Amino acid sequence: MSAIQLVVFDMAGTTVTDHHEVERCFAEAAAQTGLTVSDERILAMQGLSKRHVFETLWKEQLGADSPEVPTHVDVSYDVFRDVLEDHYRKQGATPTDGCLDTFATLHERGIKIALTTGFYRVVTDIILEKLGWLDGLNEQRIGTADSLIQLSIASDEVAQGRPQPLMIQRAMQLLNVTDPKQVVNIGDTPSDLLSGQAAGVALNLGLTNGTHTRAQLEAYPHDKLLGSLRELPDLL
Repeated sequence: MSAIQLVVFDMAGTTVTDHHEVERCFAEAAAQTGLTVSDERILAMQGLSKRHVFETLWKEQLGADSPEVPTHVDVSYDVFRDVLEDHYRKQGATPTDGCLDTFATLHERGIKIALTTGFYRVVTDIILEKLGWLDGLNEQRIGTADSLIQLSIASDEVAQGRPQPLMIQRAMQLLNVTDPKQVVNIGDTPSDLLSGQAAGVALNLGLTNGTHTRAQLEAYPHDKLLGSLRELPDLL
């Protein structure tokens, strides 16, 4: 394995503690707008672009060719945004177990840190600001060697979110990493692992103390499943 230059982390459930608030916000928006969906279905689609999830679910409910789908998607997504942004503004966010220690170790080793997310930019910035992780990032959300993270990418900043590899590839481009075999990808959802596989990273790692259990992640492409971010530095 080439020397690792970049670790790409998911946010909710991986670096940001997840108390199932995203699922609750999604379920609330679905209920308010007439979309029928189970909790299990919502969980299975964690990590994907939220607008894409609404589009998928409304097509299932109304039929893929229904002319009503776009309007329903817009309404549901707008309600979801309001509910989610209100939650994070009021409740804030906290790092996951071992996250800051892992970041510190990567800094010591000169390894760059990028955060990717299924969230859109507005709510991503609310969360980053609550954590103090916006400090040192410019308007393009690119940092320096001294900032806590070197880059933040939201799903609405690429043509396609997960499970496509575009956020990982954008992180590589913006941080001048040319070889995917110098990149580690880590996340707590199936879409994180599918994205890492598609990007051809050196290590594609699942995290089992986030939104999905070890049993739920086993079937998806991975090099190793970790119980906590605390295991990452020794693995590298």
